[in-house]
Amino acid sequence: MIPEIRRQFNESFSNEKYEALLAEIERDFPTQLDFRIAETPVFVPQSLKIKLLQACNDIIDTLVKDDFKAKTARAIPANQDVPNEDAHPNFLAVDFAVCHDEKGELTPQLIELQGFPSLFGYQWYLGQKYKKFFFSPKNFSQYFNRLNMASYVEHMKKVLLGGEKAENVILLEIYPEKQKTRLDFEISKQLWGIEPVCYTKIKKEGRKLYYEKDGRKIEIKRIYNRLIFDDLLQNFPDLETEFKMTDDVDVKWVTHPNWFFRISKFTLPLLNSPFVPKSYYLSDLKEYPTDLENYVLKPLFSFAGSGVKLNFTKEDLDAIEDKENYLIQRKVKYEPVIEDTDGNLIKTEIRLLFAWEDSAPRPRLVTNLARLSRGEMIGVNFNKNFDWVGGSCAFFED
Repeated sequence: MIPEIRRQFNESFSNEKYEALLAEIERDFPTQLDFRIAETPVFVPQSLKIKLLQACNDIIDTLVKDDFKAKTARAIPANQDVPNEDAHPNFLAVDFAVCHDEKGELTPQLIELQGFPSLFGYQWYLGQKYKKFFFSPKNFSQYFNRLNMASYVEHMKKVLLGGEKAENVILLEIYPEKQKTRLDFEISKQLWGIEPVCYTKIKKEGRKLYYEKDGRKIEIKRIYNRLIFDDLLQNFPDLETEFKMTDDVDVKWVTHPNWFFRISKFTLPLLNSPFVPKSYYLSDLKEYPTDLENYVLKPLFSFAGSGVKLNFTKEDLDAIEDKENYLIQRKVKYEPVIEDTDGNLIKTEIRLLFAWEDSAPRPRLVTNLARLSRGEMIGVNFNKNFDWVGGSCAFFED
């Protein structure tokens, strides 16, 4: 995206450096890396950065409106409504495809957004590894709002711990040691002292929750929630646990599970911005657009891209019985803009990551992640057996 920077990076790149980076991660965290790291970071020019920031402001303007909760009440499934919802999520992730506009200039287009945390620990770690092993230009940063490597960690600590002792804050997952994101859990533990705790290991006494560590029973006061209901329902439908996520308990959720539904694909039709493709709830359409080939069909209540259809017909839409659970979104054309060392061009998606303190009126943009793809869609299933694809980190021009 910045030709001179890309040229310098590619000239300095070698497979030996890439293998050395992977080897260091394995030494730091043996057997914990379970997803592909791209060979390159993404270097974002200031012109695209400005558009990304404007796009996020447009989106957040909708999220902070007084009527947002009323408009998204239907997003929360009745059997997954968790008590004690707070005023806003503590974390927000916003995914943009990098595209070209009608003038041929780089522009972001929203793909998805989540009222849910992402790889806040791992990205801090990965950014450092890219800078250590590869060409790192001056005046580029993975952080925003005057944060740096150290102040980012401190800011995240404030949001995660909320003034509590680290041992009273847990990272909640189902069998965290088996999750592909377990490397992020380990880094989060090192940075902020938050113990990854399995859903099955939590004990409940009245409205209090506890976990055991080193033979001690420790009260849980805050839950850094990384557990997705869909994961439980699809993969562990018969799981019996002492604590249920829908229990009324005396803890602070970080982020509260209801925000996973409120700020999601469900939110897309509510947004209005030149950087947000038009979206419609299927149940609201009296007539379908005549150019359905330019739309993608998405189930409202799924994750990790499951159920998305890139090609469908009017008859396919007519056959859907629960139309209230689907939307159509105008397709986005990812523009291949990153050149590898062989001259091939690669698509990229940039996820901007926000942290939102309890008392703050708006979330604060803190860092990012990026993903590179040669396939039809972003994601592992579309990029098997390719190089220069996978998870990455973006460095933004100051």
